[in-house]
Amino acid sequence: MGLRGDAAIVGVADYENERKYTGPRAFQIEQFADLTRLALEDAGLKKSDLDGICCTSVRETSMFAPATLAEYLGLHVNFAESVDLGGASPVGMIWRAAAAIELGICQAVVCGAPARPIPSNPTPHTKDSGRFFGSTSPNWGSPQAEFDIPYGNVAQNAGYALIAQRYASEYGYDERALAKIAADQRTNAQGNPKATFFGQPITIDDVIASPVIADPLHILEIVMPCAGGSAVIVANKALAAKSKNRPVYVTGFGERLTTKSTTYQEDMTQTPVGPASQSAFAMSGKKPSEVDVVEPYDCYTITVLLTLEDSGFCGKGEGMQFVNEHDLTYKGDFPVNTHGGQLGAGQAGLAGGMSQVIEGARQIMDKAEARQLSTCDTALVTGTGGIMSEQSAIILEGA
Repeated sequence: MGLRGDAAIVGVADYENERKYTGPRAFQIEQFADLTRLALEDAGLKKSDLDGICCTSVRETSMFAPATLAEYLGLHVNFAESVDLGGASPVGMIWRAAAAIELGICQAVVCGAPARPIPSNPTPHTKDSGRFFGSTSPNWGSPQAEFDIPYGNVAQNAGYALIAQRYASEYGYDERALAKIAADQRTNAQGNPKATFFGQPITIDDVIASPVIADPLHILEIVMPCAGGSAVIVANKALAAKSKNRPVYVTGFGERLTTKSTTYQEDMTQTPVGPASQSAFAMSGKKPSEVDVVEPYDCYTITVLLTLEDSGFCGKGEGMQFVNEHDLTYKGDFPVNTHGGQLGAGQAGLAGGMSQVIEGARQIMDKAEARQLSTCDTALVTGTGGIMSEQSAIILEGA
């Protein structure tokens, strides 16, 4: 069971990541439409080719997001999906689109994640105080509201710091190895003009000298929120043959959800990306040693370290040595997040997770410009939601 590998990414589009966005504001449905247009142009396809839509929530509606977007774009779709997996949503969108195409439900799906500021509301509603807790729910009846928030285990920084502390207790902790992940990815960002930190390289010493936000995590080990947005077109073989780009086939996927909070994790050092990646590799018939580039979700350096271990590139507890022994830049022997990842390019909402999908596709399409790898036929892309609680993985292969 699984994918046959008959659905391919044929077009991609993304906005420049900007920390301080000063451009014109547009509603998210408008951004989604614009990104769809750009992705179709990249693919060389027409809007009439689209008959599927995959999205997350949009600010202009509290429900019925796919219908709202289909109406605005003027689409009649046979497949509509709203994915709620946090940072794992973009990768989750891609494999769901591929599966729907292989089932014959639709021929082409747009997967989008707009993330620029929207116009100011002249009569704004009261801000939802719960947003300040990140993925930690303060809602009445939530176990997190009772057992996490009163004790300070809130949002992402505290949760990932707990994971890093537990990892240190179990396997030791080389802060220079974790800092090297951030520094190598910032080096990659220097080959990506759309990156937030383009033109701003850093060293391992810079990372270690930066302020500690949640012990042992330094500020340069944590993603920078920014404005941006992205869209991907997934299509069947017939449309892929018409595309201007080298088709990038989705040949394997996996997904695993466990808990929402670190409070309930059985082992914080064993992540759901392990089973998700194993499923993706098994479905595609590929091995970790056959992957040309890894594009892992990287909200924190510890996320990358655990993903490399649990995806099978090295053993548990061997990640720090593995990172020290390999060059993770696009010029190196083990390229990771060649666009800079979210640590180097910025986290534009859920578009941050989609950036890994787009970079994997661009590398295989041979369209990654200055950071292009000499050979790239296979990529592993992962997504992470919550506090390492919901994770997805896909294998991308060139035709």
